[in-house]
Amino acid sequence: MEEIYFDNAATTRTDPEVAALMTHVLCEEYGNPSSLHSRGVRAQLLIERASRQLAAALGMKRGKGRILFTSGGTEANNLALFGAADALRRRGSRIVTTSVEHASVLESAKELGTRGFEPVFLSPGPDGRIPVDALLSACSEDTIMVSMMLVNNEVGAVQPIADPAVIREIRRRSPHALIHADAVQAFCKYPFSMPALGLDMVTVSAHKIHGPKGSGALALAEGARILPQLFGGEQQNRLRPGTENVAGIAALGLAAENAFSHLEENRAAATAVGARVRERLSGGKGIVFHSPQADCSPFLLNLSAVGYRSETLLHALAAEGIYLSSGSACSKGAKSHVLAAMGCPAAEIDSALRLSFCKYNTPEQADRFAETLQRITQTLRRSN
Repeated sequence: MEEIYFDNAATTRTDPEVAALMTHVLCEEYGNPSSLHSRGVRAQLLIERASRQLAAALGMKRGKGRILFTSGGTEANNLALFGAADALRRRGSRIVTTSVEHASVLESAKELGTRGFEPVFLSPGPDGRIPVDALLSACSEDTIMVSMMLVNNEVGAVQPIADPAVIREIRRRSPHALIHADAVQAFCKYPFSMPALGLDMVTVSAHKIHGPKGSGALALAEGARILPQLFGGEQQNRLRPGTENVAGIAALGLAAENAFSHLEENRAAATAVGARVRERLSGGKGIVFHSPQADCSPFLLNLSAVGYRSETLLHALAAEGIYLSSGSACSKGAKSHVLAAMGCPAAEIDSALRLSFCKYNTPEQADRFAETLQRITQTLRRSN
């Protein structure tokens, strides 16, 4: 029985080419990039190459801005929020974010609230998107940071900071603010350019684009100033000290280069899979789609099979070799705060399923998923 993996928003399978590069670096290019001998120099050159690869995928011009390598998206988001807040605390206290962010942003913003800052959590509309007027109304002279996902990690809604006109208006209202985008679900999947949008900070993660877990980055635009949150070394201009994970960094660079070069092709493949799921399940008994059809990433599709608990469906599907989730992997099965913020009824939240696609998925897999879900729900209905 062929395995169907529809949980790519949680993590993707590492590409063989990327894994081979990691193995090569670990076993052959094992020098410390801070060492002055030739092995150290070669390791440093690998880091510099990865920086160029990420900068290219983000649309950053050579020599404009910097890439800070981290252990993943969570650390990068923490560094962005705490680093910017500490750097700008004399300019104001308001931090504008949303109620549908990843936990690494939500919990960081809440913690900053205990340190004298004023976090504002904007609520989405029923389509999962933050209303532009609500975002702009929250931005004031006292605002020092706006942090928002480009693409929501549960329903795929594209947020208004993907519009450069919105960012220009934020800057007019909040001239001291740094604008941060958690692009973990957008990087190399949703076409955007960091400088074209006018973003100051962007978070990316390797394991969402067929790279390894434990490797991510925070991109900083030229002039964006943050303060370090870790201390103890000269690495990365002291902004993120510690011996660099050279193998993970090199792998992130290659994964980004590969994914960016096939962005449109991969989007078309994901669009075909999601469209087939919608076609096969639309109109089905109890089926409710939460992902909007407009302004939405094709890599994510959130739906409910109302009347059947998510956990029950996930186990039944897994027994058939079909793997997906009920929401963010970091929530470990907790009820979706995203669907709750969207105003979804409890029955829909309790039965939510998040499908997330990648380049390896096919419309035929979508057919099998739909058929299997319909068969499982029919069986459960009869047994009740």
